[in-house]
Amino acid sequence: MSMNIEELARTNIRKLTPYQSARRLGGQGHIWLNANEFPLPVSFKLSQKTLLNRYPECQPKLLIERYSSYVGLMPEQILISRGADEGIELIMRTFCEPGKDAILFCTPTYGMYRVIANTIGIRYISIPMLDNWQLNLSAIVNNLDGVKVIYICRPNNPTGNLINLQDIKQLLLITMYKTLIVIDEAYIEFCSFATLTNWLHKYHNIIILRTLSKAFALAGLRCGFTLANKSIIDLLLKVITPYPIAIPTADIASKALSKYGIHLMCKRVVELNHNRNWLYNQLLQIPYITHVYPSEANYILVRFINSSKVFDTLSNEGIILRDQNKIPKLTGCLRISIGTSYECEYIIKSLKNLSMEQ
Repeated sequence: MSMNIEELARTNIRKLTPYQSARRLGGQGHIWLNANEFPLPVSFKLSQKTLLNRYPECQPKLLIERYSSYVGLMPEQILISRGADEGIELIMRTFCEPGKDAILFCTPTYGMYRVIANTIGIRYISIPMLDNWQLNLSAIVNNLDGVKVIYICRPNNPTGNLINLQDIKQLLLITMYKTLIVIDEAYIEFCSFATLTNWLHKYHNIIILRTLSKAFALAGLRCGFTLANKSIIDLLLKVITPYPIAIPTADIASKALSKYGIHLMCKRVVELNHNRNWLYNQLLQIPYITHVYPSEANYILVRFINSSKVFDTLSNEGIILRDQNKIPKLTGCLRISIGTSYECEYIIKSLKNLSMEQ
């Protein structure tokens, strides 16, 4: 009698639908505008003295110091992880009891909050955003029973907008002493004026997530940061694995956070923001687009009359976008990552050619 391995797995894992990342979805193309990556590689190289026969530091000192200087916080307020995704998971594993506590988020938003909660076995509450992509505060307040953590993506993925500051302040006050508010700032370098890092001094129940995957152009490095007050960081350090940051990761990340590395990042942000603004204005002129949503990030959400035809046609031309149709409230929507000026011009040309065929 053969053994059914699936029967050994936890029930929630058997039922789990994994996060459909850009790489999992795949595709054939030469213009990749589906994963919010920086479109060109950076040229940092490993140090010659990098030793791989030794285990790495749990929290590499130089990397902590450089990120501390970059964000203007104390080193003890920073935790390094394997991308911001590990930070999302660590917070749940540290503060939420499976089968008892819950997390809350407002949709549409980043899908990993739900997937990680399902994986760990934590209940999640999904509150639809208002039509202007802002928080429905009254609905949130009415669903706070048992909620330990609230995740807010700002700028929000995939809508690209900033959540109102007054709503976040009100939520922090309402939930003080009983719920953590996690602000996911994965895209904050594209609108650095909007960071909430200075709020850590005033509110003790706020956590901020950051990454080097977007503006720093290091998605393949998998390096993220959790910013919080020392008492929270100390608890997360109890849960994180002994050696989360590989020596090559720490080495490259430290270079990216040098004065020169930050200077290069700022130049990239100016370039991509320019491309985003150009692309936004061009998309407004496409007749079969019903809405172009303003964005503060490195992507634009667009609603089409026939998004399936647009997606398939562009895919056949080698332009890969992110289909959002299966997400509630995003029927007809595609998300377009901001590419090089050439890539932005290429997609507009393709869309205009498609418009002539309508």
